[in-house]
Amino acid sequence: MFTTRTRRVTVPIAIALAVIAGPTLAGCSVQGIINSATGGKVSLPGKSIPSDFPKSVPLAKGTVILGAAIGDGKGGKVWNVTIQLNDGESLKSLASDLTGAGFKDQGDLTTTSDDGGTASFDNGTYSVILVVAKADNKTTANYTVGTDNTK
Repeated sequence: MFTTRTRRVTVPIAIALAVIAGPTLAGCSVQGIINSATGGKVSLPGKSIPSDFPKSVPLAKGTVILGAAIGDGKGGKVWNVTIQLNDGESLKSLASDLTGAGFKDQGDLTTTSDDGGTASFDNGTYSVILVVAKADNKTTANYTVGTDNTK
């Protein structure tokens, strides 16, 4: 049985691999492959936020580039959303949105430059890993949100 810490590391890696493989394969093929491998416990809605994404997690304003979910909610679930940010949003402003919504900063805010960095948050129900990065004059925010219902 996986520990909560193992799930928190393994599941985002699985999502990242699916995201990386996505452009290489056709969308239907990716969903089919993932459904076969996970027994249908993964949803890749594409350029939208998964329908069951937690409403208590504030997301950045901007264009959704990718939305995905993994798990059935019985043993935990992870959502991953990547958003191309509107001008003026930064890691600090997005972190402020999360703490304003009741999430506790885990004290590991890492600003690698004015262009981005990482931080993690928790509100007792959901854990959030936030990564902000800038490339080609475009800034994106990636939210990995997880819950563990095995408690």
